[in-house]
Amino acid sequence: MHNTSTGSLQGFGGLRVQVSGGPKERMDGVLLRGFGLRFDGVNRFETTKAVELGGVAITRAILIDRASSWARFLDSFTNTTKQAVTIEVAFGGQLGYGSAAGATGRSNQSAIATTSSGDQSITPADGWVEVANPSTLAGEAGRTNNGPVGVVLGTPGSGNLTRTGNFLVDPFLVPLAAGGEQANHVGFVNRLTIQPGQTRSIARFVVTGLSETRPLTSGAAIPAAGSQVAAVAATASALTAAPAFSDLSTAQFCAIANWNVSTLVTSADCTPARTPEVTVPLAAEPEPVTSSPYDVTGKSLTELQADMESGKTTSQEITRAYLDRIAAYDGGPFGFHSVITVAKDAMAQAKIADISRANGIKGPLLGIPILAKDIYDTKDMPTTGGSLVFDGYQPTKDAFQVAKLREAGAIILGKANLAEFATDGHFSPSAYGQVWNAFDASKSSIGSSGGSAVSVATSMAAAALGTQTGDSLWGPSSAASLVSLRGTDGMQSADGVMPLTFIQDYAGTIARTIPDLAALLQATAVPNPSDPLTHEADAHRPASWSAYLKDDALKGKTIGVPATAFDDPFGTTGTSDAMRAQFAHFTTAGATVKAIPDPPPAPTGVPGDRGYEGWRRWILDHPNNPYSDVPQITLNQKRVPLFRSTATTYTGTGPMTDAEVQGFIDYRKRYRAILAQWMDDNGVDAVAFPGELSDIHLNDSIQPSFGRRDPQSSAAGVPTVIFPAGRNDHGQPINLQLQGREFSDPELLGYAYAFEQVAKGKVETALTPPLKYVEGSKPQPIVVTPAAPPVTSPPPGSPTPISEAPSVPAKAGRVTVVSSSLRATSRGRFSVKLACSKGASSSCRVRVTIRRGGVALSRTTVTIASGRTRTVAFTAPRAVRRILARGSKATLLVSLSGRGGTTVAKARKVSLRGPR
Repeated sequence: MHNTSTGSLQGFGGLRVQVSGGPKERMDGVLLRGFGLRFDGVNRFETTKAVELGGVAITRAILIDRASSWARFLDSFTNTTKQAVTIEVAFGGQLGYGSAAGATGRSNQSAIATTSSGDQSITPADGWVEVANPSTLAGEAGRTNNGPVGVVLGTPGSGNLTRTGNFLVDPFLVPLAAGGEQANHVGFVNRLTIQPGQTRSIARFVVTGLSETRPLTSGAAIPAAGSQVAAVAATASALTAAPAFSDLSTAQFCAIANWNVSTLVTSADCTPARTPEVTVPLAAEPEPVTSSPYDVTGKSLTELQADMESGKTTSQEITRAYLDRIAAYDGGPFGFHSVITVAKDAMAQAKIADISRANGIKGPLLGIPILAKDIYDTKDMPTTGGSLVFDGYQPTKDAFQVAKLREAGAIILGKANLAEFATDGHFSPSAYGQVWNAFDASKSSIGSSGGSAVSVATSMAAAALGTQTGDSLWGPSSAASLVSLRGTDGMQSADGVMPLTFIQDYAGTIARTIPDLAALLQATAVPNPSDPLTHEADAHRPASWSAYLKDDALKGKTIGVPATAFDDPFGTTGTSDAMRAQFAHFTTAGATVKAIPDPPPAPTGVPGDRGYEGWRRWILDHPNNPYSDVPQITLNQKRVPLFRSTATTYTGTGPMTDAEVQGFIDYRKRYRAILAQWMDDNGVDAVAFPGELSDIHLNDSIQPSFGRRDPQSSAAGVPTVIFPAGRNDHGQPINLQLQGREFSDPELLGYAYAFEQVAKGKVETALTPPLKYVEGSKPQPIVVTPAAPPVTSPPPGSPTPISEAPSVPAKAGRVTVVSSSLRATSRGRFSVKLACSKGASSSCRVRVTIRRGGVALSRTTVTIASGRTRTVAFTAPRAVRRILARGSKATLLVSLSGRGGTTVAKARKVSLRGPR
C-alpha cells in the first residue's frame, strides 16, 4: 500500500521471501512484485500471475474494509518441487515519516505505541502491534503526527511471528533497530516448512488511523490526543479474536499458518490438511542465455570501441548481447523495467556500422548502442513520456542530441523508462512499469531518469540520454555508480525533448566512465542554431572534451565542502561518513579540501508559469501530436494515477510573456554570478556535494526516497559533474558531485577524471551476471506492455485536438510513383514524386523505406490528399554518403507500403555514384 490520505501508510504491506535448502536464487529476498493484481471494482485485489521463486509459487489476495479502515493480506506459498522446502516470509515496509525535525519540530521517527501484551516490545506472544509517529512539537505532546498503524499478526504463539527485522536493509539478517531512521522500516518475519505440493498461507491485517495533529479535511476537527491510537488498538484486538475469514474457501482457510484455525471455526474440515491449488499461471523468468559470443557485462564505451577497432568483436555482436540482456533481465516479475521500446532495426543499424568500419570509417561512437530517455524525440520509435497520454505517438524527426548521436555513428538502441513526463525526482514510475534499483532490486532507482541509469548499470546499453530539472541526472547516476554532467545552461540542447519546465530542464548523458562521458559530449554538446537557449554557450565549448582528462587535473586545486552539505536530513551518518572518507582521494590527487560556508540562497522572484510554457512550445514544435492545448496533456486522466490531477480546469497563469522569459533567464544569470562570488570569496576551484545522503528507500515507499541535499546546478544553471565514490556502510553505491562556476564544465570533467584514477570508486552490480553463451540460440522476445489500454483519443470533454486529415490504409493502385530525380553527388540527394489517386477515400498514408543490401536505412511516413501529388526528398544516410565521397557506387531500393506492410507500389532501384 503506497500511501493513504491520512499519512498512516508510506509504503507498507510489502512482501519478501527467502527460500532455503537449495541454490540461492538471484532475486532471493527481494521485494516481490509482478502478481498482476486485478481489482474487482469494489474491495478486492486478486493475483492473475503467480510469482515463482526457488520452486515456490507465490500469490497474493487483498481485501479492503473501508468502513473499518483495515486491509487483509493473504499471501500463499505452494511448493511445486518434489521435496520439502523451508521459506522465510517478511511482511512490512516504511512507517514514521512526518515533517523534518528542523522544519517544524516533528521528527521523522516511528515508535511502537503498544502491543496486545500492553508493552512496547514485539514478541511471538503478541497478536497485534501498533506503530505511531509521536510528535515532539511543543503543544502536541501525546499526539501522533501521522496516523497510527496496527498490524494483526495472528494467534499468539501459533506461528504468528518468528522475529522482527529491518525491512529496508535485510529483514532476514538485520534486526529491527530500536531507534533512529532504521526503526521506521518494520518487518515481521515468519518461517514456514512446506511439503511437496502443499500450500501454506500467511494472513495479516493492517489497520490505519488518522493524524492527531491535523484535520483529515479542511474545516474538520482534529482528533483528540490518543484517540486514534486507542481506536486502532481496539480494531486490531477485535480482528485478532475474530479475523474476517468468512469469505475464504475451506481449502484457503485451512492453509493459513499463522492462526490456530481449529479454534476459529469448528465446522471446517482441516484434517487431513486441505490446501488450494495454484490456479493462475507462473510468471517465471526466461532462461538467461545469449547468442552473442561477446560479453558486454561491465564494459565501458571506450572498451567496446577498442575491441571493435582491434577486430575482437563487431557492433552486431555487441548489439545482440545488449538485446539478449534486455530480454533476460528487464521484463518479468523480477525485471528492472528500464526499457520501454527497443528499435526494431537495431541489428540492421549495427550491420551498417560494421560495414562502415570495414570501409575505413572510424569514430568513438561508431557502432555503440545507446538508449534515449523516452521524452527524446525519435523518428523511428514512439516517444511516450512514459505515459498512456502519448502511447504510440511517433514524432517526425529526431531530437537534436539523438540526431547528433546518429551522425556520430551511434546505434539508437531504444527508449529508456522514466518517471512519467519526468515528474518525480525520487522514483521512476510510468505506465510501462516502475524502474527498480540496479544494485538492490527492492529499492528505488531514483527519478526521473531511472531507466537511463539502470539500463547502463546493468549493461543493457553502453550509455543513455537523460534529463534533469532538479536531480534527475545526479540522483539516478548516484544510485547506479555512474557518471553524468548537468552542464551550464545551454551547454547541451533540449530541442526535441518533452518538457517539465521551460529553460531549467537540462538534457544530458549518463555513462559508465568519465572518458565515456567526454566522448558523448563531443558529439552532443555542440551548437544548435535553431535553439537560442544554447547560443551563449557556443563561445565556451571546448574543442576537445577529452583533452581535459589528465591525471594531474586536481593538482594545486582547492575543493570546498559546504558546512551542512553532507548532513543527512534523516539523521543517519553511515553514508555521509563514507563520503567524507573519500575526500582523502582529492588530497592524494594533489588538491586541498577546505571547509566553507553554505552557499548563498537563490534570489527571490521567479517569474512565469514555466511548466505551461514548456508544453506550449512543445505542442507548437510537434504539429502531428494529438493535442492542441496544454491542459489536454497535463490534466489528462490517462496519466499515471500517482501524477493524475483531479482538477478539471487549468489553474496556472498560462503562457509566459517575452518579459517573463527574459526575466527568468536574467534571474538564473544573477544567481550564477552570486555563486561565482561565493566561490571567489572562499578561494575554491570547485565545491563538493553528495549524491544520496542515506540508504535508498524501497520502491513502494513515499517521498522522500533518500536523504537529499541539492547543489545549485538546477536552480542556477551552473555545471555539476557526478562520479562514483565507492559504497556506504550497507554496501550501497555512493557518488560525489563537484560544482563549479558557469562554463567550467570541461575543467570539472578533468577533476572527476583525476579523482577516478586514484579512488577507483566505481562498483558493479551482481544482479545481472554475464549470460550463458549458446551458439545459435533463439533470441528471447522483448515485450513491454502498458498497464492500461493504449490511448486512442483525448478524454471526453477535451478541446478538439490538432490532427491530420483522416487517413485510410493505402491500397495497391491508389499510390503511383510519378517520377524520381537523382543528383549523383557525394551528398547523395534524390527524391520520389508520389500521387494519390482520386479513388482513395480521403488520403493515402504511405511509408517510404530506403534499403541498401536488405537493410533499412531510413523510413518516412507521409500523408497525401486524394487526387494530389507529393514529393518526398531524401538525403542518403551518412554511411552511404561516405561511400559516395570515395567515388564508389551505392544501389538503394525504394519501397512504399501502407499500414500493416501492404505494398502500394513496386520497389524501385536507385543507383547513386559519387564524383570520380
